[in-house]
Amino acid sequence: MKRQNKKIIAIIPAFNEEKTVTKVVREVKKYVPDILVIDDSSRDRTAQKARKAGAKVISHILNQGVGITQKTGYNIAFKRDYDYIVQLDADEQHNPEYIPELIDFAISGNYDMVIGSRFLNSSYKNLPLGRKLGIKFFSVIANVLGRTRVTDITSGYRVYKVKSLKKLTPITDKNWAIEQTIEAGIKGLKIGEYSVKMPMRETGESQFVNLGTVFRYPFRMLEASLRVMVFRR
Repeated sequence: MKRQNKKIIAIIPAFNEEKTVTKVVREVKKYVPDILVIDDSSRDRTAQKARKAGAKVISHILNQGVGITQKTGYNIAFKRDYDYIVQLDADEQHNPEYIPELIDFAISGNYDMVIGSRFLNSSYKNLPLGRKLGIKFFSVIANVLGRTRVTDITSGYRVYKVKSLKKLTPITDKNWAIEQTIEAGIKGLKIGEYSVKMPMRETGESQFVNLGTVFRYPFRMLEASLRVMVFRR
């Protein structure tokens, strides 16, 4: 396959994921030999277990949030001249079995970014109503502002062409997926989506869990959109 000629790294941000990180790293290693777990100052044994499972680990001294954690991984990939990044979570929500398909889809379609989407299959139906509506709302706005055609803008299961990712502004923790996707669309990067089934997470805590967060969706979207439109064109 074409991916065999590419230098690929898997980046896994993790915070207090000792219950799942071992299995995730071992499964990812079947498809990508280079795995980097960014431990965001976990209070448990996430770093030790990831290292024992075969990943290289970088640990933040202070907790900085998922966006900054991903940026740490991106910077390593930039410095080491990787061709593609596979990004997935450490909580088993992102099934590593999709990695070959996602990479092949990115390479064959010459995509700069590929997003694993729950909305191209039935797994989105398991989402709480508030979160489901929020993702749809974010995606519609992003498609208008960024001239994209995405269905699952908050998905963190992604494949990036590294030289294209370098063109984007370093991500912040707040609304990273929304800002990154809109900016990529505005700058003309080619974005694709691939159907990925995702179960609800069984450990940890999602950021979309209460009515307060749901009601803040439009304001967070507006803030993220304005930041991209003003500063990242």
